[in-house]
Amino acid sequence: MLHVRHATALPVPDHVFRAMFAARKSVFVDLLKWDVPVLDGRYEVDQFDDDHAVYIILADKQGGHLGSARLLPTTRPHILDGLYPFLCEDGAPTGPTTYEITRFCLDRRLRATERRAVRDTLVHALVDHALAHGVTRYTAIAELTWFQQILAFGWRCMPLGLPQRIDGTMLAALSIAIDRDTPRLLEVAGISPDRGVAQNDELAAA
Repeated sequence: MLHVRHATALPVPDHVFRAMFAARKSVFVDLLKWDVPVLDGRYEVDQFDDDHAVYIILADKQGGHLGSARLLPTTRPHILDGLYPFLCEDGAPTGPTTYEITRFCLDRRLRATERRAVRDTLVHALVDHALAHGVTRYTAIAELTWFQQILAFGWRCMPLGLPQRIDGTMLAALSIAIDRDTPRLLEVAGISPDRGVAQNDELAAA
């Protein structure tokens, strides 16, 4: 099931949000050892989790987390511009039609085939959201291995500067152009959504 939370969408159930923040803690704190805030020892929540953030969440029928991503408007403080501007050779792209993808999270309990299906479905959900809301570009920061995967997805993606080592990890910033041809480019590259995963009565509100 696909849930999208932004200013004009239907409310996302609280248990779906809690599952997402718990999954973020499991991935980014427990697995990757990020030094980021943890609420009540269970939920990874930071200063960008506010009313301006957009959340795209894939959940099972019981509301269990499968995958999620957070989108931040670049007209406000966001991670690339505020914390890692040096990753961009010509400055971080900003503007009303540019959003930053952050906290792209696949649940650790997924098997390999499930992980691929959820990943591809989440990527298409990000593109569908962009096309529905006038977003023409995404930016993001990624570790080098994940960065190389993103570049291979088939969409029009380019690095914003040279990768740099930060706290022992190679990080890179990137820009993804979104237009009506992007879903086709993803499909050609083998990135296909699982319609069963994405189906939800709330999709029309996204």
